[in-house]
Amino acid sequence: MILPASPPSPSRSPVRKPVSRRRFLKGALGAIAAPCLAPASALGLGGAAPPSERIAIGVIGLGSRGANHIDAFLGLPETQIIAVCDPYRSKREGARQRIEAHYSRAAGTAYRGCAAASDFRELTSRPDLDAVAIASPENWHAIQAAAAVRSGKDVYCEKALSLTIAEGRALCDAVRRYGRVLQVGTQQRSDRNFRFACELARNGYLGKVHTVKVGVPGGRALPHAPPAPVPPDLDYEMWLGPAPDTPYNDLKCTFNWYFISDYCAGWIQSWGIHHIDIAQWGAPGLIQDAIEVEGKAVFPAEGLADTSISWKVEIRCASGVRVIFGDESNIPHGCRFEGDGGWVHVVRGGIRAEPAALLGAKLKPGEEHLYESPDHHRNFLDCIRSRRDPVSAVETGHTATTITLISDLATRLGRKLAWDWRAERFVKDEEANRFLRRPMRSPWIL
Repeated sequence: MILPASPPSPSRSPVRKPVSRRRFLKGALGAIAAPCLAPASALGLGGAAPPSERIAIGVIGLGSRGANHIDAFLGLPETQIIAVCDPYRSKREGARQRIEAHYSRAAGTAYRGCAAASDFRELTSRPDLDAVAIASPENWHAIQAAAAVRSGKDVYCEKALSLTIAEGRALCDAVRRYGRVLQVGTQQRSDRNFRFACELARNGYLGKVHTVKVGVPGGRALPHAPPAPVPPDLDYEMWLGPAPDTPYNDLKCTFNWYFISDYCAGWIQSWGIHHIDIAQWGAPGLIQDAIEVEGKAVFPAEGLADTSISWKVEIRCASGVRVIFGDESNIPHGCRFEGDGGWVHVVRGGIRAEPAALLGAKLKPGEEHLYESPDHHRNFLDCIRSRRDPVSAVETGHTATTITLISDLATRLGRKLAWDWRAERFVKDEEANRFLRRPMRSPWIL
């Protein structure tokens, strides 16, 4: 578990209350004492799994993605959500009330069994919690996921896996050291079309694959935002976490954090990882060979956002495969594998190929059949029970995140970068290697 060595200095931020050890322990003990798993009959779940077999879930981060996780787990009767966490009081209380209303309707009687906290450690310290779903901003992912696995919890972690490459490596090591299951939120691996496109590419149906094109939505600019008082609804200290201590304003603590590099590398990272993950699934040499990366990007000239609005990056593998990765103004949306015998282009909700007959291909028993998962949340739960890796295991999230971060850095430095996958370092480039990690604001460490 990650505990502060000492509280932050009050002089740095007089409007915030640091997370003291006493405050944390008081909240954690209160969370542990909260009602836990109720009998299936009490929840009106009929033949659902009894408490001893049900998976107890906590959800950290209650924006749109966190709400999606709540919907998914409420629809799976072998789980029960027993705790939620968000620095916004209104979000966590709204989620708690919605969860309890769901179970109350199912039981036909009032149910009060979901705890709500602003500090994620109140969840990761609970002995009655089996797993957490993490949907906080990217700068929190590695810290919260590592705290969970060290406390014996399995994790569903939203993409991108980490804010830096060093954080991603540390999280991979923690997952393996503590023997936990971690599903990355690259849910396209649980879509038949994406899996099939990768199988066509890997099994030679396109001939020799020479090019992969990846296009995703571009970023955005934001206006300047002056400092403002912290709303009483928000625990701003817990919202910032390891990010630099900057004043609150009325723009950044919303969807806009995606485009501020203190919290995320932008859409090149957080949207890019989806189709880059499919590129590495269908062309595994991308994460096995040494690669060279270069490209250009357009960044906001002023305002709050400082991540790329548009970009075009070329990645060259030692095997000869090229990956062209850009925003939709440069590359059509989706992932397209091109070979000397045809191509396949896949997006959410659709797949095309040339020749079109490729879409009717049936894999032979001796060919490479990729991991089949019809549902990302269901696959996570199945793996909690079986202890096997899920379809989006931690290492796949790490390599896909790494590619997006290398791509971003190449556009910022404005020159070609050579990457060594085995060493996880840039080749003979100490300037670039300084960007493998970032300092974290005290008291947070990984």
